[in-house]
Amino acid sequence: MTRLRIPDQRAVIDRRRLDAAIGELVAREGRDARQPIVELLRGALDDGREELGRRLEENPSAGHEICAGHSFLIDQLVRLIHDHVSTNVYPSANRSTNERIAIMAVGGYGRSEMAPHSDVDIGFLTPSRRTPWCEQVIEAILYFLWDLGLKVGHSSRTPDEVVRMAREDLTIRTALVEGRYLWGDNDLYEEAQRRFTAEVVTGSERDFLSAKLAERNERHRRMGDSRYVVEPNVKDGKGGLRDLHALYWIGKYIHQATTASELVDAGLFTKGEYRNFRRAEGFMLAVRCHLHTITGRAEDRLTFDLQRQVAERMGFADRPGKSAVERFMQYYFLQAKRVGSLTGVFLAHLDEQFAARRARRGLLAGFRAKPRDLKGYRVFGGKIAAPSEDWFARDPVRLIEIFQLAEKEELEVHPETMRIAARNAKLIDAEVRKDPRANALFLGVLTGRNDPETVLRWMNETNVLGRFVPDFGKVNAQMQFDMYHHYTVDEHTIRAIGLLNKVEKGELAEDHPRATKMIHRVASRRALFVAVLLHDIAKGRGGDHSVLGAKVALRLCPRFGLNDRETELVAWLVRYHLLMSSTAQKRDLTDPKTIEDFVAQVQGHEKLRNLAILTAVDIRAVGPGTWNSWKGQLLGELYDAAHERLRLGHIRQGREQRIEGRKETVRELLGEKGQLVDDYDRLFPASYWIAEPEEIIARNLVQYSVARGKKEGLSIHCEFDEERGATLVSVIASDHPGLFYRIAGGIHLAGGNIIDARIHTNRDGWAVDNFLVQDPLGKSFCEDEQIARIKQSIADALANRIDLEPRLAKRPLPRTRSGAFDVNPYVVFDNSASNRLTVIEVNARDRPALLNRLARSLFENQLIIHSAHITAYGERAADTFYVTDTLGDKVLSRDRLAAIEADLLDAASDARQAEMEDA
Repeated sequence: MTRLRIPDQRAVIDRRRLDAAIGELVAREGRDARQPIVELLRGALDDGREELGRRLEENPSAGHEICAGHSFLIDQLVRLIHDHVSTNVYPSANRSTNERIAIMAVGGYGRSEMAPHSDVDIGFLTPSRRTPWCEQVIEAILYFLWDLGLKVGHSSRTPDEVVRMAREDLTIRTALVEGRYLWGDNDLYEEAQRRFTAEVVTGSERDFLSAKLAERNERHRRMGDSRYVVEPNVKDGKGGLRDLHALYWIGKYIHQATTASELVDAGLFTKGEYRNFRRAEGFMLAVRCHLHTITGRAEDRLTFDLQRQVAERMGFADRPGKSAVERFMQYYFLQAKRVGSLTGVFLAHLDEQFAARRARRGLLAGFRAKPRDLKGYRVFGGKIAAPSEDWFARDPVRLIEIFQLAEKEELEVHPETMRIAARNAKLIDAEVRKDPRANALFLGVLTGRNDPETVLRWMNETNVLGRFVPDFGKVNAQMQFDMYHHYTVDEHTIRAIGLLNKVEKGELAEDHPRATKMIHRVASRRALFVAVLLHDIAKGRGGDHSVLGAKVALRLCPRFGLNDRETELVAWLVRYHLLMSSTAQKRDLTDPKTIEDFVAQVQGHEKLRNLAILTAVDIRAVGPGTWNSWKGQLLGELYDAAHERLRLGHIRQGREQRIEGRKETVRELLGEKGQLVDDYDRLFPASYWIAEPEEIIARNLVQYSVARGKKEGLSIHCEFDEERGATLVSVIASDHPGLFYRIAGGIHLAGGNIIDARIHTNRDGWAVDNFLVQDPLGKSFCEDEQIARIKQSIADALANRIDLEPRLAKRPLPRTRSGAFDVNPYVVFDNSASNRLTVIEVNARDRPALLNRLARSLFENQLIIHSAHITAYGERAADTFYVTDTLGDKVLSRDRLAAIEADLLDAASDARQAEMEDA
């Protein structure tokens, strides 16, 4: 936006030398000089890019300088080509007044902001009537640029067309706002710009502002509507370069500013804010240059696989508890946050300027609506404002109070007051943090019943939140380098608080019916809100963030004004906030020992209620699509089993009555076929009646009856289960070793992803195995073609008609970005989690048919799998197996466990995957 002087310009490109060389080639080659000239200019382009690449390596944060350098490089090439074409290719000794051409740079090129592979956007201006000479020259210039391998965006218009089309098209109007004279007839360029300003801009300022803001909002919506998405788009994402450009476009359109620095003179920024503007812009431009350099193309997405490389190129290093890439991304998000703050201030000033104009010109020019007073603050137009610049300096507790009032009264904090609050946030010291009134006000914001999410985000934008709760300030803009978490830690936490507020108001009752009811039964709602605030407070410190976070909670809760009982509850919830999700997704909920161990940790209904609600909002706040009906089903089953255990006492009490009750429910579900329960009662062990939900047992019995009646050796039934958000695949076959891994391989080969598996063998030796299947992205797998494919694939796998291992290795991982992460596989054995089974948990990189390979490894180690539970956390999978040896006993031998571990690690390793793919 500010035209920079390029140091040692001739090291980038020497136009004078090249012009002389072109003259020599024309003199020597005549009409055959075109190709040598193209090669000469292509060499100059390559050399210039190489020189600028070297400068970027030497000064990796020099975004402005490098972008201006690339713009300068293209400028000189365009000028050389124009002069050669108009002088040597299509000379005209006596040109008419219509044989004139002006070239203007537009877009990022017009701002002199070009990354290494940015498009070259140029506009050709011709007089009122085009001539053959103009058309020939324009075409020749474009062909030269294309031959150089440049991606050129171009237009050719007369001044009349410029005016007419700019009135009709916002994109053209924006391009002209940032247009820059490049070469050719300067008078023609000046005429077009003068007419554009007089006939298009004047009087349309307000419309342009509204249109650009609407365009920005739509772009944000497409990009995820948060500046804290962990794979941001540097150009188009919220808080990215395009937001800075929008400020420039609006400022130039309304105030005719030619550089960003002139926005200070227009009163839209202070000098300090302008410095922040330039700092954020320079950093973003540097990141974009590195992205283009690494990929060799116009890449603006800061994806996981590129984040590590950019961090390294920009000199970020590892620190205790935080990797280089996490430190780089935290700095990136702080810059994006700064852009958001600048945008708010900028638009507020514009709004006030337009309001002042309307007041001066309108019928009610002498009328001024009187602001109302609210505890000393001015409230006007739905906004709350500090009455003076020194308002917060006189009493820093007001920095908390204004946000509490905004939440309670459903007001917006005036952007100018946000600016003052940001400047004064440093006044929040230890004394303010200990102030009982300040803490009561903060608790009022956090537990507000209107919109605490938005107000906490405002507090975070001004750094008031980070200053008042320094532990939260440490996770401000902190990303987690994985594919599971979509947002930075602070954004995730604030979203979770917003979700908790929505649960309380009943707005999420359809997805969270249990939590919606329970939240009104908790003993202390403020303890629950504080627990959500603090659950990830200790991330990035090294060590277990749950354990460290519990210590933070013990220190902070008394300060916030919570009593001993509430403090103990919050600390426990923070310490065990992952317990419920981990148990529900990784453990067999039909195993009594699972429930006993869970209840031993929870110990009471109050903790159970709070933990269930916290778990739901925590999972949902991870990102779009993370919460689904299957996770809700698992958490609901765990909650109900734990609630029953806490209510009745020992979980085995009434086991036989429970089984009989389930059988009776199955009879009712079967209706006329209810007799099947009695027909097959003796065939299925008690564990089957407890393990499976009643509706699945009913389906299994009908399928088993039909299969045995037809004497089928294999029966496969697929049915979409809307409640679980997955397809139930029930396989009935004669049991034999390796059955499970073959079925799993068949499902994977058909494109299905197994999210849960329960394996049973009845007393007649028939396996009845139930799998819940989704597609690899967690969506439904229920199209007729998919169902037919999965049935055929399972049948082929069981009949040995296909060689599973090489076929599975060739299936691509749906999310190939997982290669950007280091996932070291590990195995955990637990012989205390079940009374009769050994639990094996394998953590590894998610990849095609991982479950199949692990199951095959267990089969080869002569283990019998009784159930499998599959959980994915982005790039990482956690597969849990309940197994026994061939005699039905636990695996206890240390040597045997060591051998099993080695085989499982080999099956899960990246090296093993590579070997299979090569084969």
